[in-house]
Amino acid sequence: MCPSHGGRSFTGGAQPHQQWCSTTPVALPGDGAHPHHRWSSRRPIFRIVLGARTFSQQGMFLLGGIIADYWGPRRSILTGCLIRALGYFGLALSEEFWPFLLSAVLTGIGGAFFSPAVEGLLGALDRTQKSEGPQRRSLFAWLVLFGEIGAVTGPLVGIALLPFGFPVVAVSAACLFVAVGVVLWLLLPAGLPVSADQDDTPAAKAEPRETWACLRDRRFLFFCLFFSVNLLAYNQLYFALPLELNENGTGTGTLALLFVLASVLTIVFQLPASALAVRVGPGVALRTGFICLGLGFITVAVFGVTGIYAVPGIPVLTGPVAMVVLLSFGHMLIVPAGMQQVHGFAGPRPLSAFYGLLASFGGLAVLIGNTFVGTFRDTLGSSAGWMFLILLTIAAAIFLPRFLPIHYQKARP
Repeated sequence: MCPSHGGRSFTGGAQPHQQWCSTTPVALPGDGAHPHHRWSSRRPIFRIVLGARTFSQQGMFLLGGIIADYWGPRRSILTGCLIRALGYFGLALSEEFWPFLLSAVLTGIGGAFFSPAVEGLLGALDRTQKSEGPQRRSLFAWLVLFGEIGAVTGPLVGIALLPFGFPVVAVSAACLFVAVGVVLWLLLPAGLPVSADQDDTPAAKAEPRETWACLRDRRFLFFCLFFSVNLLAYNQLYFALPLELNENGTGTGTLALLFVLASVLTIVFQLPASALAVRVGPGVALRTGFICLGLGFITVAVFGVTGIYAVPGIPVLTGPVAMVVLLSFGHMLIVPAGMQQVHGFAGPRPLSAFYGLLASFGGLAVLIGNTFVGTFRDTLGSSAGWMFLILLTIAAAIFLPRFLPIHYQKARP
């Protein structure tokens, strides 16, 4: 997303728990990466393209979830793969700005189709497992884990292909989504459920009142509001942290190493962290996770990049390293525990619209929150930006556990 200064992927914004559905070798070229375009070196145009692509995805998550509830997850997932593949083919073939912009928007719309559908499907499976007995870990832990693997490998593949030209990279991305679509078409059964008691048949699709229920549930709206702080906080790895390093004269190589550290921590510890979250319960897991996020911001605010803000002699990069570690562990606790609560709000109703609304709140939080963080940094200094984030994480730690769902109890005959 445009304001997030994406780091590890060319998409510039999707976080690991969303990148499972959007990670590709490349999404959009960096400045000057597409020499076939007269406007390739004009930074404002690329900001427009990135912003339009991000808005088309984040802004349509709710609509994509509603469509998934009507169509069923299989049809939405396959449609999303097809639309995104068409978008990448368009990026490869476009020689003018407007076709290029439209193609970028199509890649975002594709993500809006299959992201809520897959999350809704996983939520339904997770709900079924939970009803059958205690779980060792949430299925959403695997979502984060594989998303992080994709977040690491996708850009590496894109960088390896970039010497052959951007059209080759874009066509490779399109072919990847075609292949994924074919595999899912073969593997996903036609009768996937869209709710607890329904089959994926025309007679069993969500009724309009059920589909829009997520917007009428005030408790869920507050849950989305406070849960979105997690995405804003984790996004600071790609927004505030690079700004902090740049202000202190630290090179991009250091930032790359910090991204590698975040990826390694997630890949190694996500499953154990999810098991711990299940063991202690969602309230404790969410509160602990947000405390970790807040402590991460406190460390970089206190120690800074040079290591001498508060205590002379502290090793260089103590603040950023501590921030990455604490944000990673907080994120690992929050995402599976929080995503698992959504089917508690939905009850027996279809889930995709609920997950779509949750994702849209996250996108808005990043867009609005980064605007405030940037403004505070520019006008009051970097400490003001960190303090703003610390206050948000404290508020989420206090209030989010108070808005957990009152779990639906299925009536028994």
